[in-house]
Amino acid sequence: MENNHFTQQRIIDSEEAKNDIKHEINLRPQKFDEYIGQDTIKANLQITIEAAQKRNEPIEHILLYGPPGLGKTTLAHVIANETKQNIKISSGPAIEKSGDLAAILTNLKRGDILFIDEIHRLNKQIEEILYPAMEDYALDLIIGKGPSARTLRIDLERFTIIGATTKVSMLSAPLRDRFGIIHHLNFYNQDDISKILKRSAKILTTKINQEATQEIANRSRKTPRIANRLLKRIRDYSIVKSNGDIDLKLCQEACTMLEVDELGLDAIDREILATIIHKFQGGPVGLNTIAAATGEDMATIEDVYEPYLMQLGFLHRTPQGRIATDLAYGHLGIENINN
Repeated sequence: MENNHFTQQRIIDSEEAKNDIKHEINLRPQKFDEYIGQDTIKANLQITIEAAQKRNEPIEHILLYGPPGLGKTTLAHVIANETKQNIKISSGPAIEKSGDLAAILTNLKRGDILFIDEIHRLNKQIEEILYPAMEDYALDLIIGKGPSARTLRIDLERFTIIGATTKVSMLSAPLRDRFGIIHHLNFYNQDDISKILKRSAKILTTKINQEATQEIANRSRKTPRIANRLLKRIRDYSIVKSNGDIDLKLCQEACTMLEVDELGLDAIDREILATIIHKFQGGPVGLNTIAAATGEDMATIEDVYEPYLMQLGFLHRTPQGRIATDLAYGHLGIENINN
């Protein structure tokens, strides 16, 4: 029987959900002075934009990479607003045919920005067409087949591509090399997450005290998207259970109901750790065995659950398998009899 843990959106999943889009647009910063965190990247981009404006040229192609939920799409919109240029949005999987790309590129005006999310998922044929477009602002299309085939070159306006990816290692070297500016977005610190929550609460017209703000920040996995999602769920809880204002007690009650603990782990995270500890004496145990024991998909465990558990130091990957650490035992309140 197929496990349904992941068929419903996890509250602490950093991937964008459909019902996030409307709310994120409302909460999305429009300018650099509204965009909290990533200070070094912001400073560099501001110099890039100002220099390009003084030269009266479009900005260079920009690649933004890092884990989901850190603000790559938001930053692309901020860049468009700061440069006062139109932004067109697409994604790697959406551009399936060369004609799709040609239609997008030929409709771009000078200075326009094309934002390509999940750019690592572009197919190789599309990449080949994109190279001269990025480098020479020209589109080389092959018309016809066989001996009668000919190449047609279409000149393009000077535009800017902003690519975003969570898996920069999957980006081909030739494509990566055509980006003049590459920035890695890092996880946020607690202070910046708290500032983001205060700004979001103000936009949502929700009163929240400092203790509750800090509590949500602690549980947000250092990710703005998760922090905002938690804030909205806790706001709903406070409206039903109280007067809509969020204090520490209401915040903790809501998080208990959502099964998100003080470090941002949910029931599935804890189940994976508990399975390794109780059923396999803390490991080492193979990924396929953990998947079978928990009913979760192997790829989901490896790509979705494990990174944060490893970041916390709760899980180690070894050639022999996964091992739960002393920190994991302590967090779950289990005595490590192996020591």
